[in-house]
Amino acid sequence: MSSRMFRKIIVPMLEGCDSRNSLRIAHALARSRDILLTGIITVQENESLSTGALPARAMRRTLRAARSSFGVRTTDKIRVSNHPWQELVAAVQDYSPDLLILEARHFGHLGVDLVEALRNPPCDVLVVSGDVPERISRLSVPLRGGPSAELTLRIGLSISRVEAAKMETIHILPKDRGQVPDIPFRGIERVLGNLPEVRRRQLHTDDPVQAILSASARSDLLIMGATIRPTHETVGIGPITEAVLQQRKKPLLIAKVHGAVMKDVEGESVGQSAISVLVDKWFAENTYHAEEFSDLQGLLRRKQAQNLTVSLALPALNEEKTVGTVIRTIKSALMDDVPLLDEIVLMDSSSVDRTREIALEMGVPVYIHQQVLPAHGSRSGKGEALWKSLHVTRGDIVLWIDTDIVNINPYFVYGLLGPLLQNPDVLFVKGYYQRPLKVDGKMQAGGGGRVTELTARPLLNLFYPELSGLIQPLSGEYGGRRSVLESLPFSSGYGVEIGLLIDIFEKYGLNALAQVDLSERIHHNQPLDSLSRMSFAIIQTVVRRIERRYGNNIIDDLNKTMKQIRYEQGSLFLEVNEIAELERPPMLEVPEYHGRFPRRN
Repeated sequence: MSSRMFRKIIVPMLEGCDSRNSLRIAHALARSRDILLTGIITVQENESLSTGALPARAMRRTLRAARSSFGVRTTDKIRVSNHPWQELVAAVQDYSPDLLILEARHFGHLGVDLVEALRNPPCDVLVVSGDVPERISRLSVPLRGGPSAELTLRIGLSISRVEAAKMETIHILPKDRGQVPDIPFRGIERVLGNLPEVRRRQLHTDDPVQAILSASARSDLLIMGATIRPTHETVGIGPITEAVLQQRKKPLLIAKVHGAVMKDVEGESVGQSAISVLVDKWFAENTYHAEEFSDLQGLLRRKQAQNLTVSLALPALNEEKTVGTVIRTIKSALMDDVPLLDEIVLMDSSSVDRTREIALEMGVPVYIHQQVLPAHGSRSGKGEALWKSLHVTRGDIVLWIDTDIVNINPYFVYGLLGPLLQNPDVLFVKGYYQRPLKVDGKMQAGGGGRVTELTARPLLNLFYPELSGLIQPLSGEYGGRRSVLESLPFSSGYGVEIGLLIDIFEKYGLNALAQVDLSERIHHNQPLDSLSRMSFAIIQTVVRRIERRYGNNIIDDLNKTMKQIRYEQGSLFLEVNEIAELERPPMLEVPEYHGRFPRRN
């Protein structure tokens, strides 16, 4: 998927003006079809607007050529006006772009001063000053945490990705500040900590203009945002940015956010929204679709070239209606036809139907999780089965899919495997899909995933916003590298999925995670009281992770019993359920596991 972060960019085409630099930058920020060109013809105040007819005709030819040559879109209307800036503002209001790109040398043709125009821009604006080189290999981005910092960082990351350029951020502190960064910078600093590809520089100086000019002297491109100013001042681009604009000899980009006012320079919330840049970048780069990996022979070559083995573990509890179809479909396509899987095992949780017998009849080894690692006792719960499946499988990559999938297809497995074979930085992959919900005998297309939307995703957005781009954090289809999975604790129950996500993020960073679209998943939906118990366990798991992050012990003091309301035969009462979400230690700490994998001692 594209790593570009803008969905609609407007670039004005002005009569007699070369717009190659703004188009050059636009293509580094958005796909061609997301770039919208709008033609504006300026007529002097003392002339009739009718004199713009021929220039408008020429502009239409220019826009047609641009559509043909560059694949961009163009507006149908050519705007002819004595007041071109107002016409451009009207165009922005009509088309609602994410970004307006202007060239500094064109402001005279627009009939407005650059600083005046940016005091109250009609949308987010990027001004291009100077001639952008054909090859951008280095770019510098000064950041403090002001209102335009998020936009500035987003622009820098997109250009560096598309141009394969090295990016460096510059954070300037007064000489007497020491190593403690500005409070507004903390949100940006949190984001930068998850961007290892970005070099960071901190400078102590009382002359920020010269420091920026000196630090960026070797960069092909400098990207700056508006300077922080108190609310009682009307801000254009700020004195520091203005001074750099006047003195820099190389290209400069100036970003200004629409409607941004610094209300509280010392507020810790300043810059926190920049996390959305990190999430958007991850979402664009690490979201896949299963069909991208439908070339199974190509996947097999990747697997063989990396000398990897792959295990699929199938957790099951009373799934005799679906388990046979699941095994038959996956085994035929991914073991018999194309040997992408080296083993399939069924991890049963003491089913009382024919689930185990069906698997054995189909040649799949069966383990009862309550009987695995007996010295460590037995707990109920899916997480317990997944943890013990690490002990009985042998693959370098371990995948799990649920066995209640009605519309099973091989892509449920190879879709998960694809990112792990394609990208060595990906350590863990989650599946996501449409989950129809059956209500009164009718299917509702997007009705499933109630615990995800009402519990899991709100918790992640609140406490782990970096993980807010995960579409279905609780999906039962996922997998990862054994070297990672064996190093993590496993919640024994419903909290296993969200616990693994948080732990991998905190230990390995956001880029270790990926998600893949598995189209639609049809399965048996659970009743509401079961979903309530699931939510209770998930909340405990997240609270435990919050404890570890902040060093406070609160989970032991929390209530582990859940009172659920029951209506039976005209009576009303409370049913008490003990739901203590316990954890298993990392499998690497289990002595029996070392005996099975001696190379890991």
